[in-house]
Amino acid sequence: MKIALLGTGFGQAHAAVYATRDDVDEVIVFGRTTAKLRKIADEFGFATTTDLDALITDPSVDLVDICLPTHLHADTAVRALEAGKDVLVELPLATSMDDAQRVIDTQRAAGRQVFVDMFSRFSPANVFLREAAADQRYGALLSLEVEGRTALLWPGYDLGLDSLAMDMMHADFDLVTSLLGAPRAVQVTAVEKPGGRGSAAEVVLTYPEAMARCSSSSLMPRPYQMGGGFRATFADAVLELGMRADDTNRGTSQLTEYTDQEQRRIDLPGAAPYAQMIDHVLACLAGREKNRIDPVGALEALRLTLDVSHRLTTPQVAHQS
Repeated sequence: MKIALLGTGFGQAHAAVYATRDDVDEVIVFGRTTAKLRKIADEFGFATTTDLDALITDPSVDLVDICLPTHLHADTAVRALEAGKDVLVELPLATSMDDAQRVIDTQRAAGRQVFVDMFSRFSPANVFLREAAADQRYGALLSLEVEGRTALLWPGYDLGLDSLAMDMMHADFDLVTSLLGAPRAVQVTAVEKPGGRGSAAEVVLTYPEAMARCSSSSLMPRPYQMGGGFRATFADAVLELGMRADDTNRGTSQLTEYTDQEQRRIDLPGAAPYAQMIDHVLACLAGREKNRIDPVGALEALRLTLDVSHRLTTPQVAHQS
């Protein structure tokens, strides 16, 4: 397996996973900044290049992993597919529904596989929640509250209101839409630091028989790193997750079940979602699993993310502090 890893910002999180794998023979990292490429080469021992065209068209490359700025995702995915490569795209897939569909159409024509880094689907707590909702073990899901907080940990990601939904809230919207579907109504409030380096938003989603709230903040000091969780209120129980993690999503989490009879800690596997996601991608490429993070399955969450992103960049929604 030879992987072309595009991007030196969030691509560092993917690089850290590839560096631990025995089934990845070679990783070549593309970037535009020599100093950042040198840092990755020194840390992981990977080869680097500033020639994107040569890397995408290299016949020995099996997978193109796209961790470039979001507005480049769709065009780069299409180029890689047309070059006969399988593709992994960091969240979100595209900056418009038309571009997302263009990737899907190109994938079908090329006969290749495309994976969207819906890493949160591999979180053990999220898997437990999805299964609990699917088998109705606690009755109907009435309310879902999801919260994420982070410092500005990745070079090039300022997470102002112009990017907060696309680069931070998308995974939360994927969880909500997978459990409750498309919302009937959406309300958004937000605040941003001057200069757009850091922001916070709260999104309330209304459903016929349920509600959801997604709260995200990139206003944390750097030592805070990342934190958050969810609270899922069912007819007969509450599931509550608390999580802390670093910039590679390694950390600790605690899922607790509350019923009228007891409070119970739920033991979960200690799996890292990014590593699990890449496990799944490589297993699919080896023919051992079927793709569970394909672009079609990412469309509903992308549609909501684009809607919220538009609202966040509307002047009436946000104010500076």
